[in-house]
Amino acid sequence: MGAAPVEEDFYPRKHLNQTHISSRKHNLQMLIVVVFTNLLTLYIVAGPSLHVKNSISGYTNKLFHDHVSTIEQLDRTSQSLVVELNEKLNSTNLLVQALLVELARKNEASSSDEIWEFMNQNGNNELKLAIGPHKLPLGKSSSTTGLDEIYSAVGAGCLSLQEDLARYLTYEIGGECPVDDVFAQTLMLKGCEPLPRRRCHPKSPAGYKEPTPFPDSLWSIPPDSSIIWDPYTCKSYGCLIQRKNMSGFYGSQDSFDLQGREKSRWLHDNGGLSYGIDQVLRIKPKGTIRIGLDIGGGSGTFAARMRERDVTVITSSMNFDGPFNNFIASRGLIPIHVSVSHRFPFFENTLDIVHSMHVLSNWIPDTHLEFIFYDIYRVLRPGGLLWLDHFICTRPQLNQTYIPLIERVGFNKLRWNVGRNVDRRMDKNDWYFSALLEKPMS
Repeated sequence: MGAAPVEEDFYPRKHLNQTHISSRKHNLQMLIVVVFTNLLTLYIVAGPSLHVKNSISGYTNKLFHDHVSTIEQLDRTSQSLVVELNEKLNSTNLLVQALLVELARKNEASSSDEIWEFMNQNGNNELKLAIGPHKLPLGKSSSTTGLDEIYSAVGAGCLSLQEDLARYLTYEIGGECPVDDVFAQTLMLKGCEPLPRRRCHPKSPAGYKEPTPFPDSLWSIPPDSSIIWDPYTCKSYGCLIQRKNMSGFYGSQDSFDLQGREKSRWLHDNGGLSYGIDQVLRIKPKGTIRIGLDIGGGSGTFAARMRERDVTVITSSMNFDGPFNNFIASRGLIPIHVSVSHRFPFFENTLDIVHSMHVLSNWIPDTHLEFIFYDIYRVLRPGGLLWLDHFICTRPQLNQTYIPLIERVGFNKLRWNVGRNVDRRMDKNDWYFSALLEKPMS
């Protein structure tokens, strides 16, 4: 009888012990699951090269000893899942890219629809005629392109400047055009370049006289009657020449003073930043530098110097703070009124030389500048020269941005000079570099 209570007491204790043991096993399993989950997560993040079972050491090895086969199986499964997820991710990326292209196309179509809707609502028929396509006469479709319409060339920015564009194309057909040079240039700088054509006559200067005969015209100040002065502060060329002593005209102070600093530009080579035209021309066989472009050439003095050496240089210029294009033409030189954003209107592999002083500098965004350099490369013939004249930048930009950019485009360096800025009108931290670069022959 005395032993019965012991037996009765023993069973509950044994049951409790088994329950405790079962609980410990459950906790151990949960610990294993947690540890394994963390290791599996680490494996997926770090990549297939991180093997779960190789990360187990010490006491953890003992815990996983009986579960190696399970882990290996899960490891193989996880690798398979990673591969499958990568495939799905690649497919998703391709789908997203396709959607973005389609979205861009629809946005472009939407912009085009908006401008046509605006034109219909605005009632400006001239706007519609100026930028709309024109049907070719019956039987005159192009056999080479297959087109039966001629499309007007206008800048993409025009489509987003509807009211400004309508204003620009509001005038009396066959009458006198508005004197709106400043407004037109603002449109160009906003991306509306080229501007659409207009069917009106520009205002002619009063008392216009025949230009000075060549070659005297290269270094003669044209008469005031050769230009319309309305958009400008100065009312005469004498004023433009004197304003070099005035503030507020940065970048063009000396351009019209042909008997001042302009008279000596590019005549002397100091072995540093200032290159002489004769020294540059001697780099190539005589007579092989024949035609070229000066980007942002001010009043055309570089082209004048080249003309004296039987080289024809076209000068691109904007009429900021003065009638630069008219002044260039009065000297017997060729101006083109385009901004630095405009694709150069030349076929590839045609020009012998491209020059730019100050204009191509760090005020132009890097990516935009890269497009410009590639366009210069396009229009230069093999062996053609790019003359970067006093390019303005900071020292870090020179090493981190512009040298890699020039090398990336593919120019050969024939000459390279770097120097500090000594011009008080500019930032004291600015540096200059001048370079003579060559498009490879092959």
